[in-house]
Amino acid sequence: MTIPSGRRAENRGDGRLAAVFVAPALLGYTVFLLWPTLRGIYLSFTRFNLLTPAEWVGLDNYVRMVHDPIFWDSLRITVVYVVINIGVQTVSALAVAVLLQRLTQSSVLRGIVLTPYLMSNVVAGIVWLWILDTRLGIGNEILAALGLDRVPFLADETWAVPTIALINVWRHVGYTALLLFAGLQAIPNDMYEAAKVDGASEWRMFWRITMPLLRPVLAVVLIMTVIGSFQVFDTVAVTTAGGPANATNVLQFYIYGAAFGRFQFGYASAMSVALLVVLSAITFVQYRLTRAGRTDLG
Repeated sequence: MTIPSGRRAENRGDGRLAAVFVAPALLGYTVFLLWPTLRGIYLSFTRFNLLTPAEWVGLDNYVRMVHDPIFWDSLRITVVYVVINIGVQTVSALAVAVLLQRLTQSSVLRGIVLTPYLMSNVVAGIVWLWILDTRLGIGNEILAALGLDRVPFLADETWAVPTIALINVWRHVGYTALLLFAGLQAIPNDMYEAAKVDGASEWRMFWRITMPLLRPVLAVVLIMTVIGSFQVFDTVAVTTAGGPANATNVLQFYIYGAAFGRFQFGYASAMSVALLVVLSAITFVQYRLTRAGRTDLG
């Protein structure tokens, strides 16, 4: 079948127009993501401090990383943070999303739920730093008024990581809940009506209908939140700066200190590449185990 010349010209015109619209995003992707990633991978095999040309050292940075106890401790702290953050955030967001879907359709409530997410991590961290201050914070003032001991939430090695995790849960739970709420909207209401006719309780409908059909959306949300949690930095920087006694020295903060504190850009790049590999592996495993690309909706 021969395509008329006019149709071919029209297709070429559409292709050029599409290229014009895609070009800014492609340019931004290349300049701010692809090129820095490739540059970072290259620098991970060098010794570089900004003052002298990069010197090729092969795998020396990676060997140093493997034998660096602070790197492994930072990775351990990050994993602890991720487990707390993801566990609490996912359960809380799922509960909020189900309540929004089953009890109310109010757009006002959705806006209220999303409000903390409109605040930057830095501002949220500073606000909670004031609230949880041991001597003057309103949080500890409430504990003291109730006759309880004041708690050094951000100044104690035991409390610091869970507190930072819960601060980020408070900020992100509304956004995560709305993503899950959007997934719940795709579940046909007929299924719930049929289950009610059969005498199913809300709890049984949640486990038999909501969870199986929400699985693809929940899987994608988990992948996004895990990747974001491993990259925690700003909340730590404005609240504890890695303390007390390196108790909150998460991997991103350690990488930042190596690069911009000690000007060891080669070693910092090697740790960044290691984090990229870890996140890629976790994402792949999550995607396969949760079957994120498949849905049970017929």
